[in-house]
Amino acid sequence: MTLNSTLARVTDRIRERSAKTRADYLARMAAAASESPHRAHLTCGNQAHAYAAMEDDKPALVEGRAPNIGIVTAYNDMLSAHRVYEHYPEHIREAARRVGATAQVAGGVPAMCDGVTQGQTGMELSLFSRDVIALAAGVAMSHNVFDSSLYLGICDKIVPGLVIAASTFGYIPAVFVPGGPMTSGLPNDEKSKVRNRFAAGEIGRNELMAAEMASYHGPGTCTFYGTANSNQMLMEFMGLHLPGASFVNPYTPLREALTTAAVERAAAITALGNAYGPVSEILDERAYVNGIVGLMATGGSTNLVLHMPAMARASGVLLDLEDFEDISSAVPLMAKVYPNGLADVNHFHAAGGLGYMIGQLLDAGLLHEDVKTVMGDGLQPYRHEPKLVDGELRWVDGPVDSSNDKILRPASDPFQKTGGLKQLAGNVGRGVMKISAVAPERHVIEAKVRVFREQEEVKAAFRAGEFTEDTIVVVRFQGPRANGMPELHSLTPVLSVLQDRGLKVALVTDGRMSGASGKVPAAIHVSPEAAQGGPLARVRDGDRMRVDAVSGRIDILEPDFETREPVVADLTANRFGIGRELFETFRQNVGNATEGAAVVV
Repeated sequence: MTLNSTLARVTDRIRERSAKTRADYLARMAAAASESPHRAHLTCGNQAHAYAAMEDDKPALVEGRAPNIGIVTAYNDMLSAHRVYEHYPEHIREAARRVGATAQVAGGVPAMCDGVTQGQTGMELSLFSRDVIALAAGVAMSHNVFDSSLYLGICDKIVPGLVIAASTFGYIPAVFVPGGPMTSGLPNDEKSKVRNRFAAGEIGRNELMAAEMASYHGPGTCTFYGTANSNQMLMEFMGLHLPGASFVNPYTPLREALTTAAVERAAAITALGNAYGPVSEILDERAYVNGIVGLMATGGSTNLVLHMPAMARASGVLLDLEDFEDISSAVPLMAKVYPNGLADVNHFHAAGGLGYMIGQLLDAGLLHEDVKTVMGDGLQPYRHEPKLVDGELRWVDGPVDSSNDKILRPASDPFQKTGGLKQLAGNVGRGVMKISAVAPERHVIEAKVRVFREQEEVKAAFRAGEFTEDTIVVVRFQGPRANGMPELHSLTPVLSVLQDRGLKVALVTDGRMSGASGKVPAAIHVSPEAAQGGPLARVRDGDRMRVDAVSGRIDILEPDFETREPVVADLTANRFGIGRELFETFRQNVGNATEGAAVVV
């Protein structure tokens, strides 16, 4: 199938924009690859230290002919998704030995659970943790004794940070290894209703706690289609996962077989063999276009609009918001997974999942097929699904039909003809809105503004009964320079209640919303941020604002707006407490949200 003309045009535009940075990157990777295998250049003392704890693997490591796989793990007990990684290193080492390779845990990286820090001070460290993860993974890989690598990470900032690191060490092959979603618990829409009832004061904390515990109930990724599961989709669309690996539940025979297969593949694609597949050859402009297509077709998390420009820059690829919007205009919305629908990711996977979707998009000319992946040349293997046949892992033809058209539809008969994202620009700045879960009658909101500094102020105003008319809520000084750009997800129940009461409401902020946020129109990541003197700092209570996701505009309609002096906020309180002292350098040097809000790339 001929590639869709819009995707071809966007790809060419990215390639042209990135010509110099990509060429420079590839030259660095080629120079580094020419020195492989790197441990051969280490002194005997260097190598003795590296192998001292490796027991029976020492002879193979000293000989230097067996591939040595570096494991970078984000295991901890704070994230249900990452709890499953506890014993992966043992499994990986055993699997590596069976194929004549060795494996070592190169290092661990931090992994914050945004569910724990949501609405708390710790959330101000969340976005910056992505760059810390990239740095920590870089330290791990800098031991310079690895022929290949396995990255164990799933959740919000972890995968983007690991991709930045894997790209930086792009001359080394890498396979990303998922852990899978927890089994389905209390349906996400039921949980949301309980949260809204609690926000409205209709139930107490005990009822809320019971619902939350029934929803988040065991090891594995949370089952809504937020940033963590959007990350898993992205790794499959971009060819860093094995086909069909993303949404297989933990602790199942198929999950274990896929982990073993990931080790075998990591060992097979090193420079020591004939199937060398470095990350630098996989993550090019075509891979990133494919990732954006997946984001739009699934209605994925807006956080990836923030992360992907930073991820791409690490491999010399320069993305812009216009790339996301143009691809969104050409790609149909094929899935309805909470918060865009009632189903969870387990239901999505059972309906046909990513294999069905990739097959449909390939047949419609909506994906680059001519890419490199960890499987080799081409994206065709990703339309297949893994099965255990007589105890042996095999990839078989994926489904050609959706088993539930309320969850997953063909590209020719989608839920919407375009993807779920819209770029907004106007005299307030540039931002994005996820519209896949927003009712069409709410795509344009014009109303008076209420201005707030923090989400707690919004909730206090709600409890005081101050919202009695259509309102656009502006929450500013929430950008990366102001306080690390925390998610404002705790606003979702409040704004949802107001909307359910019949008011037209919208949110405009230089902050972020959770990947789980849904039906309330929210213009987020507005840049330049207020802390930089951006236009949001000139907005006043009572201003008339128009948020128009149809035309892609976001404007203050007051005649004197352009001539006003921006408000300057006292942000000193953001510098201290719960570790914020350690991140002042990040706040001072972070880039704009439209460019990924990054420090290290």
